[in-house]
Amino acid sequence: MMGTTAIWVYAIGFLAQGFFSARMLLQWGMSEKAHRVVSPNIYWICSLVGSILLFAYGWLRNDFAIILGQMISYYIYIWNLNIKGVWQRVPRGLRLAIGALPAVSVVMMASDGAAFVASFLHNEDVPLPLLLWGSAGQVVFTLRFIYQWHYSYRRHESVLPLGFWIISLTGCAIIVSYGAFRYVPVLNLGQSVGFFTYSRNIMLYNKQRKKQS
Repeated sequence: MMGTTAIWVYAIGFLAQGFFSARMLLQWGMSEKAHRVVSPNIYWICSLVGSILLFAYGWLRNDFAIILGQMISYYIYIWNLNIKGVWQRVPRGLRLAIGALPAVSVVMMASDGAAFVASFLHNEDVPLPLLLWGSAGQVVFTLRFIYQWHYSYRRHESVLPLGFWIISLTGCAIIVSYGAFRYVPVLNLGQSVGFFTYSRNIMLYNKQRKKQS
């Protein structure tokens, strides 16, 4: 039976995935209504809140693969909110606190390098090959947002392009297999929703192309 601490840790993780699942379902619903793939504000707001929670979950689980996936995408969420004019409406103090959170966490982890390596990279619960596989999945997931940022930056607007969804499907397959071996139901719950919405957005893009041709 799980202890009180474990229950709270899982609660944080499931809440994070709740925000990630909500962003995908809301974006998908809005895209279906518009008959094209859209990048709504709520998608990026849910992304940022979910990232903060999942970052905490990975730390509490001593799971470096989960933490790795939040490092870069976190700031890309903020960039998208900024270009949409949402970030500027957040109180300055809160913006500074949210922006500094990952950097502060990294400093805290690096303050005791030996303990970090022992706790995260030499975690007996996560064999190194499995850790590398899970990390690879998180890297792929991070690359999709780097691609999205690069694509959007060149167009001076927040866009969720076709390549974003294709990369998402690839990362989804890796993460699901990692979650199955590691027994991380939190990850598998979010990816089950993601698999459907990623596929559906690809289908919407194909419909758009057929109409334009």
